[in-house]
Amino acid sequence: MKLDGQSYEESVSSGTDLLARLPKATAKDVVALRVNGVLVDIRHSLDPDDEVVLIHADSHDGLDIVRHSSAHVLAQAVVRLFPGAQYAIGPTTEDGFFYDFLLPNDGRFEESDLAKVEGEMRRIVAEDQPFIRAEVTIEEAEELFASQLFKREILAAIRDVDAAQIVSVYRNRPDFVDLCRGPHVPSTRYLKSFRLQRVSGAYWRGDEKRPQLQRIYGIAFASEKATTDYLTFLEESEKRDHRRIGQELDWFHFPPEIGSGLVVFHPKGAYIRYRMEEFSRTKHLDAGYELVWTPHLAKSTLYETSGHLEWYKEGMYPPMELDEGDLYYPKPMNCPGHMLIYRSQPRSYRDLPLRLFEFGTVYRYERSGTLHGLLRVRGLTQDDSHIFCTPSQLKDELGRLLRFVIAILRAFGLEDFDAELSTRPEKSVGNDAEWEFATEAARLALDTSGIEYSIAEGEGAFYAPKIDIHLTDAIGRRWQLSTLQIDLQEPQRFALEFQDTSNQKLRPYMIHRALFGSVERFFAILTEHYAGALPGWLLEEQIRILPVTEEAQDWAHTVAQTCKTNGLRVVVGSAGEPLGGRIRKAKMDKVPYILVVGNNDVSAETVGVNRRGDTKEQRGIALDVFIAEAVQALQEPTLDAF
Repeated sequence: MKLDGQSYEESVSSGTDLLARLPKATAKDVVALRVNGVLVDIRHSLDPDDEVVLIHADSHDGLDIVRHSSAHVLAQAVVRLFPGAQYAIGPTTEDGFFYDFLLPNDGRFEESDLAKVEGEMRRIVAEDQPFIRAEVTIEEAEELFASQLFKREILAAIRDVDAAQIVSVYRNRPDFVDLCRGPHVPSTRYLKSFRLQRVSGAYWRGDEKRPQLQRIYGIAFASEKATTDYLTFLEESEKRDHRRIGQELDWFHFPPEIGSGLVVFHPKGAYIRYRMEEFSRTKHLDAGYELVWTPHLAKSTLYETSGHLEWYKEGMYPPMELDEGDLYYPKPMNCPGHMLIYRSQPRSYRDLPLRLFEFGTVYRYERSGTLHGLLRVRGLTQDDSHIFCTPSQLKDELGRLLRFVIAILRAFGLEDFDAELSTRPEKSVGNDAEWEFATEAARLALDTSGIEYSIAEGEGAFYAPKIDIHLTDAIGRRWQLSTLQIDLQEPQRFALEFQDTSNQKLRPYMIHRALFGSVERFFAILTEHYAGALPGWLLEEQIRILPVTEEAQDWAHTVAQTCKTNGLRVVVGSAGEPLGGRIRKAKMDKVPYILVVGNNDVSAETVGVNRRGDTKEQRGIALDVFIAEAVQALQEPTLDAF
């Protein structure tokens, strides 16, 4: 037998037997095994020629098993406390688990019930209940779950596919059994740290026409320290929530009168958005892109040609029928319009690469349960580019794009990037040669970019490979930002051509590229990364001047005019209210510079400087010295030419 890649000569009959023979340090916190590539319970029988890997609780697979087992204990606790409860499914999440329930008589969990359920879970853990696996027939399982309507529905679906299939169940003491593939931890005592967090509603199978269940969410980790660290992380994430910050700083809100997922930006937020867009637009022009504009509506025939009505109709808003009888859809994507611009005239190889760029607003009917502030909306504006090139230009154009994308993102103060190359999925269209050519071009572009990247095998779009750029933010969260999507199909659907050097008509390659992703989502990510303290060059108010007394008011306005002459954006506050309160308000508004000017500053031509993030004011700074500092700190970033 091989154990963790090394030969193991002793004869063992099961994982339990194996762990009993290993040193305590090696066997500690092993929750499962991987035998010949398959995750199994520790009690699984072993053969001499097996390859065995120990799965520890703090590993990726181990945490998933710990969380899955915690979900089972949650269900057991609910059934104990709420006799007659129906338990549906209990999968793991990225950081924990949940389980869906239907309580008798349409009962509802109260927030106070979470503490009771968690307490019962801890009693079950203390009882050291083993997770006992059994394999049974469909008929035996239906008898076991005779009173559980959701389990019976799952079993009925299995029966429809294969009535002879054997299914596995796990039992914890006589009072609880669940339908599950496993594996699970050996016993409940291995569940060392978990918390229940909240209750929400959830439709069975995600179908709004099915029963609405109650979902209890929890987190689970391999140690109490890991749980404490995660709760601290959640607390910091809550402080950075862009929805809360956007409201506190008066940047945007979602009026119910307009509709879910549709945002309005207030003056301060709209100014930030304007600066983001103008910076991007200017840099695109400098980099050889050409501006275009396409309307917000188009006939259904356009989306039939593009394939959106075939592949994406559920994500589109319903059509409008106009006088001439045509159906018009709000556009879900900008690319069909860009295709028509390319096709509007004959193209030669001399015209390529052709880089079209648009801040285009699109409309997507996201399910209400998926909406989340600016991160997931129904009306969004993409900094959308479509690049048409010859096959020989594809690799260089992808490399150029990667350099441009990273340079723009770094201009916003973002630094910690990695990339992911998603390759051909099992279900795809197009010929092998095109896929191999496009994938190799993307790989070579990444190799020369200097960006660390990984391969996501089989995760590409059905029509071509893609490159995703990810950001790790200030508190360690990973966000997907820009996508570079090669497209082998849309140029074919729109019959796009270019004339090569020998006058042959050839099909161009196309690259879809949204650098921000969407303006709204990028706004949210910046807000959370900086906890609302955005780079000063983006802000409408960069400096707030607070005169201490009425006598200093004229000097405050003189300081303001000097700032404006030097291209700085400034607001002068009133001297009527207590100074301490005005300073606190300016700090809460996250103004980069607060200048306090008193009577002594008038004659000395100085200012007191409060820099955002500093706790102490620096008094007696000469105005010209401050101006030089502020101009340097608040200037718009520059980019190298592309």
